[in-house]
Amino acid sequence: MEVKSEIRKRIAERKKDFSESELKTLSSGIMERLEDNVILKCAKTVLMYYSLPDEVNTHDLVEKLSKEKTVLLPVVKGDELELRVYTGKECMQKGSFNIDEPQGEAYNDLISIDVAIIPGVSFDRHGNRLGRGKGYYDRFLKRLNTFKIGVCFGFQLSDEIPHSELDVAMDEVWTEDGYVSKK
Repeated sequence: MEVKSEIRKRIAERKKDFSESELKTLSSGIMERLEDNVILKCAKTVLMYYSLPDEVNTHDLVEKLSKEKTVLLPVVKGDELELRVYTGKECMQKGSFNIDEPQGEAYNDLISIDVAIIPGVSFDRHGNRLGRGKGYYDRFLKRLNTFKIGVCFGFQLSDEIPHSELDVAMDEVWTEDGYVSKK
């Protein structure tokens, strides 16, 4: 089995094979398919992420969903993630790791979150997730009892992600080809 650092390196190399435009096109396909997800359609409160340039682009879906649902985005605070309500692009500021983050009060009603859309460097067909290595999402997701959907480009799927009891698996994983069935 590949170790986590090898998977991160392999995925980073594969991303170089795609232009920004190609990744945006792949992202659009993922987001369109995800919009048809029944759980997301029925959700009132959605945890998403505001994508970095090398991640599945969520900006348009965040904007669209915020018109009809409460959309929460994470903010890095020290070693933890804090949630805030997305109220529009004009309320975003560069935060930790040069990530656009919403301003305002922390959102602490974690039980109200119906679904979480989670990024990852890689996922496997069992829902195991490999992040960037800092553990922000794993620490946070342990506190969250909601349906978790991982999103990634198809080339980010791995046969098997090394995992431990500290890692939090996704309930579903989606790529530009749609839902990735679990083995």
